[in-house]
Amino acid sequence: MRIEEVQSTTKKQRIATHTHIKGLGLDGNGRAIPMGAGFVGQLGAREAAGLVVDIIRQKKMAGRAVLLAGPPSTGKTALALGISQELGNKVPFCPMVGSEVYSSEVKKTEVLMENFRRAIGLRIKENKEVYEGEVIELSPEETESITGGYGKSISHVIIGLKTVKGTKQLKLDPTIYDALIKEKVTVGDVIYIEANSGAVKRVGRSDAFATEFDLEAEEYVPLPKGEVHKKKEIVQDVTLHDLDAANAQPQGGQDILSLMGQMMKPRKTEITDKLRQEINKVVNKYIDEGVAELVPGVLFIDEVHMLDMECFSYLNRAVESSLSPIVIFATNRGVCYVRGTDMISPHGMPIDLLDRLMIIRTETYGPTEMIQILAIRAQVEELAIDEESLAYLGEIGQQASLRHAVQLLSPAYIVARTNGRDKICKADLEEVNSLYLDAKSSARLLQEQEKGYIS
Repeated sequence: MRIEEVQSTTKKQRIATHTHIKGLGLDGNGRAIPMGAGFVGQLGAREAAGLVVDIIRQKKMAGRAVLLAGPPSTGKTALALGISQELGNKVPFCPMVGSEVYSSEVKKTEVLMENFRRAIGLRIKENKEVYEGEVIELSPEETESITGGYGKSISHVIIGLKTVKGTKQLKLDPTIYDALIKEKVTVGDVIYIEANSGAVKRVGRSDAFATEFDLEAEEYVPLPKGEVHKKKEIVQDVTLHDLDAANAQPQGGQDILSLMGQMMKPRKTEITDKLRQEINKVVNKYIDEGVAELVPGVLFIDEVHMLDMECFSYLNRAVESSLSPIVIFATNRGVCYVRGTDMISPHGMPIDLLDRLMIIRTETYGPTEMIQILAIRAQVEELAIDEESLAYLGEIGQQASLRHAVQLLSPAYIVARTNGRDKICKADLEEVNSLYLDAKSSARLLQEQEKGYIS
C-alpha cells in the first residue's frame, strides 16, 4: 500500500516580484535601517516615503501627489508597495499602469476616475439589531410550488444559532435562504443576520473546527459572546467605486428575460457623473452625521509618462478635489516628449503638474547592495546559493541589470538540480547566463547583425 504525506496548501504562497517587501524598514525615529523589511539601500527615498506615510495618517495629504523618479530597477514599485504595507490593509491601495487608460471600450478619463474612486475608502459604523452565532442547524422547509407542476419551492428555513450564553432557533424568510446560499454558509460557520434588512454576513469558521482538516484554508473565529439576539456595532469598509457599481447595476428580477438581459449587456459600462454626484451627496451627508468616516487611500500610477495631455489635465483637477486619494506616480524617463505632443518636459510630464508633486528620487544600486538584494530573493524563493555565486550574480547585475540577475536565479536552480545538486554554484549561473540575453546584449547583437533583420 502506497501512502503519501500531503502538505498543507495554506503554507505555500506564490512568490511574486516584490513578495519580500514587508514595509519601508524604518526605525522608531523614521530613519531608514540599511537592511530592513526586505529593503536594501535607498535610505533617503525610504525616509522621504516614511514622511509621506505620516502625512497620510494625519490626513494632511489632500490635493498633493508624489512622484517616484529614478532609473529602471531602482525600487520605485517596491517603495509604493512599502508605503501601502505601512498604511495597513484598512487603507485602500489601488495600483494601475499608465497604458491602462487606452481602452477601446471606456474613455481615458473614465478609467482614471474609476481608479480614483477605488482608492477612496468609506468606513461606515452602524448600531444594528442582529442575530449572531455559530450555525448548528440549517434545514430548508419545502412546499408544493404555487405555480403548479412537479417543482417544489422553499417556504421557510429553520436555522439554529449558538453563542457562549445559549442557543436560539429561528424561522427565516426564503429570501434570507438565498442570501445564506450566496454567502456559502454551512453548519459550523459563525454568521450574523441583520434583523431589519435580513442581510447575512459570514464572519468565518468556528474555531471548534480548527483541527478538522489540515488542508482547510479558512479563517477561524471564536464562538460569539452574549445572547444570540443583540445590538451590535457593525463596521463596513467599502470604496466609492463599490458604491458606484452597486447603484449602477439594474435591480432586475430573477426571471429568464432579466437574466438574459444581464448576460447580453456589454462587459464594461460607464458610470454616469450624475450617479457619482448623487452618491457623493449621500456620502457627505453620512460623514456630517458621523455615521461614516472617509479613508483616503493610495492610487499608484506606474509608467506615468504613458499618459497624454488629456489625462494630465484631468489629473490636475482631480488631485485638488475634496474626495481625492493620495496619488503616487512613478516613472523611469528623463527629459522626453509628453505623449501625443511635440513638447519636451522632465519625466514626460507637463510642468504645471510637476509643480504640484513632491518628487522622491531613487538611485542606482551599488555592487554590495545588489548582492544583498539577490541574497534576500534567493532566501524568499527558498534557493540555496553559495557566496561565490552571489558575487558572480552581482557582477552580472552591474553589467546588465538587477532584474536580469534576479531572473537567472530560478533557471540556475533547475540546472543545479538536474546536475544532482541542491545548491546553486557559479558553473550553473555561467550556463544559464550563456543561454539568456539581457536587454543591453540583445540591443548590441541587433546592431551587429542589423542586415539580417527586417526593419
